Amino acid sequence: MPGPPGQQPQPPEIDPRAGIDEAVSGLAELDRVPLTEHVERFDAVHTELTVALSSIDKV
Repeated sequence: MPGPPGQQPQPPEIDPRAGIDEAVSGLAELDRVPLTEHVERFDAVHTELTVALSSIDKV
């Protein structure tokens, strides 16, 4: 059911730390992954860190 007029529904809060932990865990065995996949994994970590930093007041 919508709230009072003029109020926007709030999106559910997402813990940015969960995304960071997941992305960083992808680097754990980087030495066993083909070199061609390294950039993709580094990009994932970079993206998650960027999201976390943009919401730093919630971390």
